[in-house]
Amino acid sequence: MRRALCALFLVTLALAGVPAVAQQTPTPSAARHVAIMDGQNGILLYCDDCNTPVPPASMSKLMTVLLVAERLQAGALTMDARFRVSERAWRQGAVSDGSHMFLELGSEVTVRDLLNGVIIVSANDACVVLAEGLSGSEEAFATEMNRRAQELGLRTARFRNATGLPDPDHVISTADLARLARHLMMTSPELYRLYSQREFNYNNHRQENRNPLLGAFEGADGVKTGHTNDSGYGLVGSAILNGERRIVVFNGARSMAERRSEALRLMRAAFNDYSARRLFRAGDPVGEAQVRLGSRRAVPLVAQTDIAVGGTRAILQGLTVQIVYNGPLPSPIREGDAVARLVIEGPGYETQEFPLAAGRKVGRANWFARAWEGLRLTLFGPS
Repeated sequence: MRRALCALFLVTLALAGVPAVAQQTPTPSAARHVAIMDGQNGILLYCDDCNTPVPPASMSKLMTVLLVAERLQAGALTMDARFRVSERAWRQGAVSDGSHMFLELGSEVTVRDLLNGVIIVSANDACVVLAEGLSGSEEAFATEMNRRAQELGLRTARFRNATGLPDPDHVISTADLARLARHLMMTSPELYRLYSQREFNYNNHRQENRNPLLGAFEGADGVKTGHTNDSGYGLVGSAILNGERRIVVFNGARSMAERRSEALRLMRAAFNDYSARRLFRAGDPVGEAQVRLGSRRAVPLVAQTDIAVGGTRAILQGLTVQIVYNGPLPSPIREGDAVARLVIEGPGYETQEFPLAAGRKVGRANWFARAWEGLRLTLFGPS
């Protein structure tokens, strides 16, 4: 019987530009359900109960905007299209104490103005007008929100309305909110720019954007606040510094002032204390594996997916990478076969594994090589 040997390749990970520093975990004292994400690679750098579904309040309007953005991109909707303000939408506005843009009952409003209202001042009335205009009813629109959330892999998301107004079944985790925000900014960059606007004037009313990071943190450009009595004060915030983007999401602050202080503190920590690096892109060569009785002695190994790491700078300094496989690999080998795995581990880091595929086809050795190997095993045994 042929003996399988575990071939272990060990490479110390060197991350350029990631100096070793003392670990500075945010340990939020006021905000809850905190997620810090690297905007480029989409990996979580920090998670404090960030996978628990929580009431998102107006932060769920990110999904409302995404559905509108996708209709615009598909050519099924234009910015100049007009939707009528129903009595239901009107009651979410001027006669309520929630956020609104002072829409008049029975008036017709352009999609451009409605989007500005939703994005800049979190207008509930504008959300309902868009939902009814696109899907016929807010309930039907919520069904579309849920369908799209599942397609995007947002497994904790359950939407019941277009506004985020309280409903016990209207929930999403802060980690999934970060993923949703990143998807919106990557797929709709022009529309995303509206989130950086500081104010919005409509129907003789000037209202300010409630995002506390705008103008207070260098590079901040969005995205969405939220507040209800059940959820407390929350924020999805994002900024770019030195070419790097961070997304910070939290919920449960007790006041607008506390939300502002937590937003600034967590965003500073996101840039100062955390880092992320992409090690390999999908298809990049990673190493090679030895082949037994093949037409080649080794086969190149390539990444099947993008491979990135993230965390505190101190933790990243101690990571190691191992290519692990049982080998030498038996021939023949088909290109694309998963034949090895990349293992990333280190102190304080949750071990991750990524599949590695054969980068080319390897056939069997010729009859003479196979015969010689058989004779060698008979005389000397496996080496």
